[in-house]
Amino acid sequence: MKIAVFGAGSIGVFVGASLSATGADVVLIGRASMGARIARHGVTLTDLHEWEARLHPSSLTYCEDPSALADGELVLVTVKSADTQAAAQAIRAHAKPSVLVLSLQNGIGNADLLRKELPGVAVIGGMVPFNVVQMPESRFHRGTEGELMVEASPSLSRWHADFAAARLPLMEREDFLAVQWGKLLLNLNNPVNALSDLPLKAELSQRAYRRCLALLIDEALAVLKAAGIKPAKLGRVAPHLLPTVLRLPDFLFLRLAAAMLRIDPEARSSMWEDLKAGRKTEIDYLNGAVIRLGQAQGLDTPANERMVALVHVAEKRGDCRLDGASLLAALSNGGQALTPAS
Repeated sequence: MKIAVFGAGSIGVFVGASLSATGADVVLIGRASMGARIARHGVTLTDLHEWEARLHPSSLTYCEDPSALADGELVLVTVKSADTQAAAQAIRAHAKPSVLVLSLQNGIGNADLLRKELPGVAVIGGMVPFNVVQMPESRFHRGTEGELMVEASPSLSRWHADFAAARLPLMEREDFLAVQWGKLLLNLNNPVNALSDLPLKAELSQRAYRRCLALLIDEALAVLKAAGIKPAKLGRVAPHLLPTVLRLPDFLFLRLAAAMLRIDPEARSSMWEDLKAGRKTEIDYLNGAVIRLGQAQGLDTPANERMVALVHVAEKRGDCRLDGASLLAALSNGGQALTPAS
């Protein structure tokens, strides 16, 4: 039973290589640049618990051509949200009609878009809670904890053993929309981390940055309440308590929320990685999702709108760095025309 990973970036390579390391038949499909790295160095997988696995280039199958989807019984979609439409077109063109498609993407609505574009194909939504950072010499480092969560489906039964063997057990959830929104609340830290230019642990240890995140989450919680959506609790703190906990003074936060800082010192957000690489970020699918839901409910979301504007400026510059006080001022009242300092 071949597994095709469509979108061999940080998450795609980590998940695909983890499955391959335990004997699953996996093909990674992605860009030529990633294929060259893997051909040169293979893949090294590490995590915050000092686990390590090394895969020689000869033990991995990598392909740039989406026609490699043809043999897949399971397709893991790990492309950025902006590329979901293109991924659906490739699956429709090359995959067998009986294929099972599992979306492991950030944001809301990717699985719905895949279903719309792939009538008759079984599509399941999934959520990756952990962070993966690409390190030198093709090392892919998992810096945070959490288990893969997926929409409950009988179609997954034959795949559970493969994912469990790869240390990636699939946790089936009936309340998957709530899970997605619970994850998105946490992902609102991605742009804060990207603009701080700090590792996640260092950023979250500073109250000014946490207050920025609290402001973004406050708006999201308000629009979710108006829409009748109750986000799932995915961490140690219930969603409605997150803003209060985040605003605590550093000495209290470090003591009472120590579990939130149980993060590898190397971990950073995928959005930071995208900015550094000069790639378009997923800001329109994270904070943008909050803005769109707010518009549907007739509610303003000015902090999230300002964050989207800030990140788009950073995308054009290729880099951006704001201290916590400056970022908080920009999100609270627009700062200086939302122009990040280099």
